[in-house]
Amino acid sequence: PEVAALRQACVESKIWGCFSIMERNKEEGGSPYNSGIIVDDKGAIQLYYRKLHPWTPVEPWEPGNIGIPVCDGPKGCKLSLIICHDGMFPECARECAYKGAEIMIRTAGYTAPIRKSWQFTNQSNSFCNLMASCNVCMCGSDGTFDSMGEGMIVNFDGEILAHGTTGRPNEIITAEVRPDLVREARLHWGVENNIYQFGHRGYVAVKGGASDCPYTYMKDLTARRYKVPWEDDVVQKDGASCGFGAPTRTYEGEKNAPPMPP
Repeated sequence: PEVAALRQACVESKIWGCFSIMERNKEEGGSPYNSGIIVDDKGAIQLYYRKLHPWTPVEPWEPGNIGIPVCDGPKGCKLSLIICHDGMFPECARECAYKGAEIMIRTAGYTAPIRKSWQFTNQSNSFCNLMASCNVCMCGSDGTFDSMGEGMIVNFDGEILAHGTTGRPNEIITAEVRPDLVREARLHWGVENNIYQFGHRGYVAVKGGASDCPYTYMKDLTARRYKVPWEDDVVQKDGASCGFGAPTRTYEGEKNAPPMPP
């Protein structure tokens, strides 16, 4: 019913919408997913995403298992969606851009201590990937957390185009975003075309550049042996500090996304 109402609202308002929802986990004993959808102006769900990185140890949500999708957006743009804490991991924004996103949406619910981190990660996510980003944060209190607001629209070069700074729940920000300029930069920039150069290191010296993976953490993560040097001394490894019992289930790996309703 909730998703149907959101879809109908897009139809009635003749706009595209991005919405955050809690999704029931049908696995026995599974925690809910923190999910997001993008709905077009006809009411069709164009993108469906499950948050990869829950805000642990505060959030008990299931880790996302369907990757980061990209969809066709209004006026021919390419859209992607990440949720809140995902944006603190540069790999998430890079994945969006690598799969073709020209505009990345980041929905969040941060509080004031994250204010500066919110700003510079939004900017770096855009600049490092030549990708515009539209970043929205809840504003006001839900009885437990006092969210800060401060929506931010960032251009592909890291410039802030619009920034909500009043902390008022009804503040609306707008800006013109140009996907055509994103495409132009990705094709024609030399220096700072980082999304391309990442896989073509030193192309001036060697033909096509080096395309291997020199990063130990990437190799270890792929092999499921990721371990930081201080791993054994990390204190917070479950949700006990926030009142959650120790988990007994293990992550089963990536799955195909369930079919979206017509």
